[in-house]
Amino acid sequence: MSDNHSKPHGYYTGDIHNQFVEEHYDPKNRSVIWRTFWILLFITIFEVAIAFAPIAHGILVITFIVLTIVKAYFIVAFFMHLKHEKLSFVYTIILPFVLIVYLIGMALAEGTYLNIWDSIF
Repeated sequence: MSDNHSKPHGYYTGDIHNQFVEEHYDPKNRSVIWRTFWILLFITIFEVAIAFAPIAHGILVITFIVLTIVKAYFIVAFFMHLKHEKLSFVYTIILPFVLIVYLIGMALAEGTYLNIWDSIF
């Protein structure tokens, strides 16, 4: 009879030192990963289903943006393990992302005004 906790989880490096590198192992992580997988799969199937539904284009775009943000949350929180990090580290990751999105929005707005400026003159 084997116990998962008695045997250390890890791997040997395989280089000239051939050290054993112990990995963190938690049996609950597997169920969290599968739950996240099913949530992401359901959201993706829903996105594909509404893509072919007769819905107004503006509502469809907003729905896709919201669902993409939800999917990004699950990927970053559970697959990239950011959910269990300290809040200051989370802000370190999220703040540059928000600033990049803001920069892209401002660049698109500026580009739109340039087209208007060119059409006037």
